[in-house]
Amino acid sequence: MGEALEPEQIVRLEEDGPAVVLLDQRRLPDEVVELRCSSAAEVAEAIRAMAVRGAPAIGVAAAYGLALAALRGDDLGEAERLLAASRPTAVNLPWALEAVRDEPTPERARALHREEVERCRRMAAHAAALFQPGTRALTHCNAGGLATGGYGSAVGALRAAAERGVLERVLVDETRPLLQGARLTAWELEQAGIRHAVIADSAAGFLMARGEVDLVVTGADRIAANGDTANKIGTYALAVLAAHHGIPFYVVAPSSTLDPATPDGSRIPIEERDPGEVSVRFPARNPAFDVTPAALISAIVTEHGVHRPPYAESLPCSA
Repeated sequence: MGEALEPEQIVRLEEDGPAVVLLDQRRLPDEVVELRCSSAAEVAEAIRAMAVRGAPAIGVAAAYGLALAALRGDDLGEAERLLAASRPTAVNLPWALEAVRDEPTPERARALHREEVERCRRMAAHAAALFQPGTRALTHCNAGGLATGGYGSAVGALRAAAERGVLERVLVDETRPLLQGARLTAWELEQAGIRHAVIADSAAGFLMARGEVDLVVTGADRIAANGDTANKIGTYALAVLAAHHGIPFYVVAPSSTLDPATPDGSRIPIEERDPGEVSVRFPARNPAFDVTPAALISAIVTEHGVHRPPYAESLPCSA
């Protein structure tokens, strides 16, 4: 196995400056470049522009952004407003801001970062127990260390399964329109030495029908109280395909992604991004996320363990 990125390589707060320093995910895999953000407004723009992305990672970045504002003596209310408005779908962002609001210090933000990474390690171990020897997995978008601030949720599960010797290989959806799978997940799996192949999103059903997929594992940006789950656009279609072919569909996400205040997926705000990301010539629609109904999800895995339907009873936020 190769070495995963250290959490501080993905996002960190430097007090000498001060600045929040991010690994610019827009430049991967061709260039490994850091982006320095000298204000909360610049952190918010980095989140909006997806220089940092992935629900837990943007929560960590926002916590560091609020701590940065405190170090600079800026208006904390305005800093929090800017950060909270940067992207609407992932619940981890407002969760992280609330967690550091009363103590917006570098120490508290770093502690939140460490806690998220430890949650990923625990949930990955739980999820790896769902893999059988020789498992051929399929994953969508990027739910690795880049998306979580360290180790990863769905990719963390793949990594833990590989360490146990039960993972044969991974099919990686390219994930249109910004190719987070082809650019980021494939890069992380390459770094980890895990056998993988990138596929077009539209090839997933064909490969399922050929018997080349044993399970699907994804991350999540928000999980409603009933288990409905928002994730990168295209996830819902995968879940439908998996159900049709009798393939388990697993969601791996930290408890910070659970949203007990949202009863079901119809209440999850869905970000629509610039149509120019899809087409610069023709009119386009560009929803960034979709919602997978709980009925299509075989299990949701958090750091607390493997949760089975009915999720309104089994998820920690509903206990």
